[in-house]
This record gives sequence, C-alpha cells and structure tokens, in this order.
Amino acid sequence: MEAYRKWVWKNREFVQSLESLLNGLTWMLPERFSDSEIGPEAVSSLLGIISSMNQHIIDADSTQKRTGVTPESLLSWSFFISSLKELETLVEVVVEQFYGDDKKWNFIAAMEGIKAMMRFALFRDSGYKMLLQGGASLNVEESVDAKPGGYDVPRSDFRGYRTRNLEGRAMFALNRFGENAKINSDPAWLKRLQHGRPSIPKSPALMAPKPTLSTILSQDSYLGALYVMGEVLHIIRPSVYVLFIRKYGLRSWVPWLVSLAVELIGVGMLSQATKPHHSGSNAFFQLSAAEKHEVRRRKMLWALYLVRDPCFTKYVRHRLEKTEKAVGPVPVVGFLTAKVIELLIGAQTRYTYISGS
Repeated sequence: MEAYRKWVWKNREFVQSLESLLNGLTWMLPERFSDSEIGPEAVSSLLGIISSMNQHIIDADSTQKRTGVTPESLLSWSFFISSLKELETLVEVVVEQFYGDDKKWNFIAAMEGIKAMMRFALFRDSGYKMLLQGGASLNVEESVDAKPGGYDVPRSDFRGYRTRNLEGRAMFALNRFGENAKINSDPAWLKRLQHGRPSIPKSPALMAPKPTLSTILSQDSYLGALYVMGEVLHIIRPSVYVLFIRKYGLRSWVPWLVSLAVELIGVGMLSQATKPHHSGSNAFFQLSAAEKHEVRRRKMLWALYLVRDPCFTKYVRHRLEKTEKAVGPVPVVGFLTAKVIELLIGAQTRYTYISGS
C-alpha cells in the first residue's frame, strides 16, 4: 500500500487525467440509462471510489508537505462522503429495479441523511470551516493567520498589537524599534550562546486551536449565527428535498419550491455574514479563494432546478425536443446535439445525477 501511495503521489497528474478520461467513457457504455444499467453503474461507481481513494492520498500528502500535519480525521470524513456519493447512483438503480420507483425514495432519504450526518461531523471537526464540494474536498488553510471556517480574528502581527489602526501600527513600530535596539546591544558572547541553542519549531497551522461553536456564535452579534445557519441549511437541503418528494411526489411543485427556498435563504445568510462588516473588536468574516469559488459553485448548481421535475417535464423537455428536430439535419452538429440531449434526458431520470448534493 505504501508503494502504491508513493506511485500515486509521484504520478498524480497522470492519475487524475486518466481518471477523468475513464469516467467520461463510462457515459458511453452500452445499456446506460436502460432497464439493465446495473452493470454500467457498477463500473462507474468502482472507478469513482478508486478516484476518491487516489484523491485522498494526494490530499494527505499535499497537506503533509504544506503544513507538516496530516488531518487524518478530516480526510477520513472527506473520503467517506466521496465514496458514498459514488455509490448512491448504483444504490438508486438497484433499489428501483428490485423494490419499485416509489420505495426507492426511502433508501435515497436514508443516504441523504447519512451524508448530512457525515457533513455535520466534518463541519465540526474542521473548526466550522465552509464545506467544499459538499465535504468531498478538504478545506485546509495554508496561512497560520487564516481564519478557520471563513472566520477571521483580529490580526496581530507583533506581540498582540493589531496593525489595522494607527495606534496598533504605532505600537508595532515602537516595539520593533526596541527589539532591534536590544539585538544590536547584545554582546557577542550572548549572541553565540543564543545561536547554539536548539530552535523551537513553529507550530503548524493545523495545530492552532480550533474555534468552538459558542465562540463563533458570540462574534459580531448575529453574523456568527448567520454563517453557521447558512452552512446548516446547505447541509440539510438535500434531505429536506427528498422528504418532501416522499410526501408530495416528484410531480408536485412543493418539493421543488421548498428546496429552492432553502437554498436561496442559505446562500443569502452566508453572503450577508461574509460581507466586510466591522465591529468594535475589529473582527470580520473573510472568505478564502477556495471558499469564494465554493460560493460560486453553489450558485451555479441552481441551474439544476431546470432539469428537476416538474419544471423539466412541463417546460424544458419540449424545448429540447424542438431544438433536436431543428438541428437534426445538420451534419455532425445534429448528431452531437442529439447525443447531448439523449444523455441529459437520461440523467434527468436519476435523482442522484441532478441532486446537486
């Protein structure tokens, strides 16, 4: 296993490219989106789990090289979430063929519940950092001063003095001047003695104390609560959607509207909490580059509501069929358009392809 881990890390670019190619080819397997699609889905799930394992190895080694610490518990949750996401389509296909379309929602609700519990555990263990890719990617800050979970504390550059205001910068300059004067005035024998002492290693970023839920909720009055509630709504949204489908049916607008409302409220809370608000303690929320990309990704997933019933059946599918007929006679373009629409209509029949969870 150690030899395989080293090989994956050494050839990580090749491994990721090969996985992308193989996963793309699985969409062209025979019997995909047919009554006997268990085989193709099993192949796709197996490739997905292998990809998750390889990504787990790459993330672990990358984090180890950057910080000196491997967050095994976080990586474990990330690996379990990724593996379950790869298996859920196979479970949906098997359950639908053996138990029927109605009872499959019980199994899907159970899977969404398990994923939600895993994500809550990862959210807690990571210090309430924003979940990336639904927890499938690890959110590890490289900077020691970076805020955990999108939360920033007042920056202290020297001896605890905040350098964002004039008073803090003045105290910083005075202390820096005094420190330099002390160094210059030290005798040579004392410098040699200090130079011979073993240096104390710096604590890596991941060893910094993680914030608790109470400390986050206590910051900037309601902003901490908005941030946490935004993430909670993002985590529970798929479970809420499935539970309403079980109650009202897939053709009802109620699950569609409730899911969209939960998503919009969650993103709205998160956007409000991460605006550059200033408080008396000079603390504010600030998203990292990866977290800003995650917010954009969540907004892009809103497009999936177009291919979820009843919106797809009543409005979108008819327009796709008209487009296919219009461009059908065009060489190459007509064939490619027909294939894309065929895959889209086939994927739309599977909850796990359009769940966005």
